[in-house]
Amino acid sequence: MSLPYQGGTGPLNLLIDSTGIKAEGEGEWNARKHGGPKSRLLRMIHIGIDKETLEVRAVEVTTSNVGDAPMLPELLDQIPRDQSVGSVTADGA
Repeated sequence: MSLPYQGGTGPLNLLIDSTGIKAEGEGEWNARKHGGPKSRLLRMIHIGIDKETLEVRAVEVTTSNVGDAPMLPELLDQIPRDQSVGSVTADGA
């Protein structure tokens, strides 16, 4: 995926974090209406943001059991090769 960006001044300082996205389908709606088991689809969105401009520079969607650390190479691969990366900051998770 190619994300358009304007870019800032100097090297890129990338902030990385993730959050869960819960999606419900027809099965969950029926379960709420009629009772029964609910089937929810949970995905993780891993996002890299430019600290200076707050532009999204990288994004990956995975299953809920994948953390930020294993996704770092894929996120960094989305940064153009000619872009200088000054720092990468992520939470301790």
